[in-house]
Amino acid sequence: MLVNKQNLQTNGAKYSQTGADLFIQCLKDQDVEMIFGYPGGAVLTIYDALFRSPIKHILARHEQGAIHAAEGYARVSGKPGVVLATSGPGATNLVTGIADAMMDSLPLVIFTGQVATQVLGTDAFQEADVVGITTPITKYNLQLQQVKDIPHIVSEAFRIATEGRPGPVVVDIPKDLAAELTSSEELEPAPCVVKHAHPAPEAVQINTLIETIGSSTRPVILAGAGVLHAKAHKELQYFAEQYQIPVVHTLLGLGGFPADHSLFLGLAGMHGCFTANMALSECDLLINVGARFDDRLTGNLEKFAPYAYVVHIDIDASEIGKNVHTDLPIVGDAKVVLSTTLKHSGSNSTTVEWLEHLATLTRDFPYWCSEHPTFMSPQNVISLVHQFTKGEAIVTTDVGQHQMWAAQLYSFKHPNRWVTSGGLGTMGFGFPAAIGAQLAEPDRTVIAIVGDGGFQMTLEELILLKEWDLPVKIILLNNGSLGMVRQWQDTFYEGRLSQSTFSLQPDFQVLAQAYGIKGYQVRTLVEAERVFHQTLSNSEPVLIECLVNPNENVYPMVPPGKALNEMIGVTS
Repeated sequence: MLVNKQNLQTNGAKYSQTGADLFIQCLKDQDVEMIFGYPGGAVLTIYDALFRSPIKHILARHEQGAIHAAEGYARVSGKPGVVLATSGPGATNLVTGIADAMMDSLPLVIFTGQVATQVLGTDAFQEADVVGITTPITKYNLQLQQVKDIPHIVSEAFRIATEGRPGPVVVDIPKDLAAELTSSEELEPAPCVVKHAHPAPEAVQINTLIETIGSSTRPVILAGAGVLHAKAHKELQYFAEQYQIPVVHTLLGLGGFPADHSLFLGLAGMHGCFTANMALSECDLLINVGARFDDRLTGNLEKFAPYAYVVHIDIDASEIGKNVHTDLPIVGDAKVVLSTTLKHSGSNSTTVEWLEHLATLTRDFPYWCSEHPTFMSPQNVISLVHQFTKGEAIVTTDVGQHQMWAAQLYSFKHPNRWVTSGGLGTMGFGFPAAIGAQLAEPDRTVIAIVGDGGFQMTLEELILLKEWDLPVKIILLNNGSLGMVRQWQDTFYEGRLSQSTFSLQPDFQVLAQAYGIKGYQVRTLVEAERVFHQTLSNSEPVLIECLVNPNENVYPMVPPGKALNEMIGVTS
């Protein structure tokens, strides 16, 4: 039933709006400024209501592009990314992005259309069990049952997505409920949203933490994305400075502590720097602030931080002790816990030798790259991007070698400037995420560092740069292969390169021009410097294809099953 009439009288009741109109009004009440989506039959009534709304709609060219753009928007803005798609394939095309947001704790609110309630369960055209499919990969999901519940459900969806540990929420909306007429008298009022205060940590826990710091000589802080979600970057810096404790980062935690700070050691984990991994291997006190202790960070769990007393601060109690035994668990928001600790006077003068030791490791074991007579070093390209942007850009990436080089060499000084897929490792993420990031921060330089493999998965979104006048800069590191797959085949499969190299690729310059943006191909650092100088500081989008060494590997590397101090590819 499609109805657009206003003020319709039926049996004496005044019906003033459809469920779709009510839904759009609820989004406005949540201060939603833009929706990323793609229309279809089951959501036409909602799109008709959206037509009359001031809310911007970003029409992606594929639902996966829409949800990755929403992730980039959420990561940079701190606000929930809102996604709208139709039933069946529209909804299932979102699954990868939903799982990605769940793994990386990103606040998304996803609305999917559904077939009419009277044909649910009959395998109707474009029917899919969205609630069943997304149950394992959402913080919460549900299917709308009554129009009168819309205000309550929309309000709760935004609260759940953002409160505590953020995550994706899916609301499935049958199309007949979107078209159904309703009156204000029938509505369930939206609940009064109460921001739950984060509980203060127990005094005994804080006292124990301070005493433990005072007795340690080799402490280290492991800072994860929880620092960023809690907006606790300043408190982390003050805490590290007060107790003179060095800081290492997880992949998703980069930017939570300034990379140019004397206490910053770098990225830890499988492709982390030598110093950061050795710090975790040799420390006597490990203070984890908002990190999951995932396998790419820890390496062999039996050999991880073997000498350390482990403190784990996390808002999600289920993460504490899940992978690594914890001696002092502190459940709470990182900002609250660190602020509480900073209220206590204290210092640590016993870390001088430890800091000197780590400084020596940093000097003696830097990142390195090999030279090639024909191709550029990808590491040098990343360093050049950092130089031209002064480390101030928002950087998004796909997943693979280019991602690791960017994490290693683009030194982030500020929070929420690093946008990447960590837990799920989603190829095709980086470019649409850059679109969302640019929409969130229209006046900031956004650099999408992508590989030739992942970029081809979502490049259809190039048209949005022209359509929305977005000056995203795409740095395409072309090594003619699925670089990380090739590296693993070289290293662990005796060099058998099974389906990891491309025998044929598009002309990326012509491709960019087809979408109305400038495209360049550079083969040398001199050419790269010239093109970067021309393009990285202007207000136009650009695609710069950098032909890089096809055989370059990401080092250091912790092989599977090895400890962090058993890295390969280390050179002094």
